[in-house]
Amino acid sequence: MPCAIMEDGDDADALEASLIENLARLDPDEVSQWETYSRLVRQGRTVPDIAATFGITDLKVKRILALGDLLPKIREAYRREEIDAETVRHLTMASKAQQKDWLALCADPDQYAPRGFQLKQWLFGGQSISTKVALFAIEEYPGLITSDLFGEDSYFADADLFWQKQNEAIATRRDTYLNDGWSEVVLLEPGQYFHAWDHEKTPKKKGGKVVIAVTYRGEVECHEGWLSRKEARRAREGGEQEETAAKPPRPELTGPMQNYVDLHRHAAVRAAMLDHPAVALRLVVAHAITGSGLWQVRREPQRAANETVTASLAGCKAEAAFGKKRREVLALLGSPDEDGVVAGGNGDAFAIAGVFARLLALCDDDVMRVLTLVMAETLAAGSTVIEALGNHLNVDMGTWWQPDDAFFDLLRDKEIANSMLAEVGGKLVADGNVAEKVKTQKKIIRDFLAGENGRQKIETWLPRWMKFPAESYTSRGGFGTADQWAQVQPLFVRK
Repeated sequence: MPCAIMEDGDDADALEASLIENLARLDPDEVSQWETYSRLVRQGRTVPDIAATFGITDLKVKRILALGDLLPKIREAYRREEIDAETVRHLTMASKAQQKDWLALCADPDQYAPRGFQLKQWLFGGQSISTKVALFAIEEYPGLITSDLFGEDSYFADADLFWQKQNEAIATRRDTYLNDGWSEVVLLEPGQYFHAWDHEKTPKKKGGKVVIAVTYRGEVECHEGWLSRKEARRAREGGEQEETAAKPPRPELTGPMQNYVDLHRHAAVRAAMLDHPAVALRLVVAHAITGSGLWQVRREPQRAANETVTASLAGCKAEAAFGKKRREVLALLGSPDEDGVVAGGNGDAFAIAGVFARLLALCDDDVMRVLTLVMAETLAAGSTVIEALGNHLNVDMGTWWQPDDAFFDLLRDKEIANSMLAEVGGKLVADGNVAEKVKTQKKIIRDFLAGENGRQKIETWLPRWMKFPAESYTSRGGFGTADQWAQVQPLFVRK
């Protein structure tokens, strides 16, 4: 007859092969399958591994492994078909004490042992809670206790009162375990059963936990020194003590509960803030400075088209005045970087709180100075709002700007240069040089502005481009600044 010779150490493979051979001939009973599956689990096989090997579902494997929760007498009776499958399924959910009680009923010819659906009711239904299951002293129970005619069995008449006292005793038992040095005490939900087949025995010093199971009838079972197989496997792979120490603690709040708390606190705080506009002002400034997950505030980068423009802006009178004001605001905020910037943070929540705290200590006038500086830093260059604001404030560009080398270097249009020459030297001079190169006309304009080469000095001259409101020199179009002002001018017409 054919045979397969297994190598040394292949105990799990041999078990699988044996059961597969038996399956090929005759379906083994579930108890025999349980014996093999439980041995495979002890050999390191997981539920998915077993299911894949025998071509069955994970749920089927778990149901068979659940037979391990039964007392041996019940398993043997099931193997002999003295107990039906439905009754056995219910018994796998029973505590060891309940299983013993059920076996006692079976052994007593004068008693009836419930089966099937009636067994489920016997396990989970009714309010008759025996005094035998109490963790607390019976004398501490203030309610009524009833007993049978012979006084052998007694019951708690008030189930709610029993559970109050029982839960207090369970909490005390849990605290005692923790004080004794157990790493964790897992308290299962009532009716949730502890399955030894899915756990490995692990001593306290190696990270073992205590699992407390509570039945609907009030019985409490404490399983000391266990880890789930997944936890035990991780401990073996990464070092038992190191893994136990490195494992993060279970969070106090679940995700949905954290969301619940956050939303209700948010609702209360923003409703209260509506009565405190001064606080809201400071919070707005803090958000504008640092940004947040909901605020995205960026500074105007002032990107120059070339080095000529960069050099011109560096010597700008307005930029120098702005830099001085910014250093004063940085000092108000307690910033160590005197040459830094104010707005445009990375949205860090702690940074928002820090700036907010600083602003709360400032007077309203200082907060407004900070806000004004932040708004100035975040004004977009070349935007419609610059035209609207400049005209509203009646900005005199002559105070802040004078034609410099960069301006004349960038002026390349001969027609426009001639129009500018007419503004500073008059129409006669402009017409007399209309055919000259743009370079020559720019030289004449500069002579007028400096009062050189016999030209009368012009003290104040602003090109139309630099005035508020801005104007064009030609009808060709292409001057975006003038177009922007034309768009918003109706909104700011002075009466």
